[in-house]
Amino acid sequence: MRYALAAVEESNGAPMKHALLAILTTLLIVAMTLSAMVILVRATLYVTAIRSSLPRAGATAAELLLGVVLLLGTVWLATHLAVLIFAPKQIPPNGGPLG
Repeated sequence: MRYALAAVEESNGAPMKHALLAILTTLLIVAMTLSAMVILVRATLYVTAIRSSLPRAGATAAELLLGVVLLLGTVWLATHLAVLIFAPKQIPPNGGPLG
């Protein structure tokens, strides 16, 4: 009975909180993705301006690594925030068997 009351009390303010967090998370993810793309476009412009081939090849490899890190980091953060916000919160049992 006590768990049912706690669940009802949590659900009263949860929809508004979830909606605000969803909007905030979406704005954060969009801003991060756009900033990553701006960084990558600037890096591409810089790399294509290099005249000699050996430094340009190294800069291209560094740019690819930067792109992978930035975009995968954005995806990781997006999924991590979504799980933290929208995962169901389990109420831990008081006592009981361990196995």
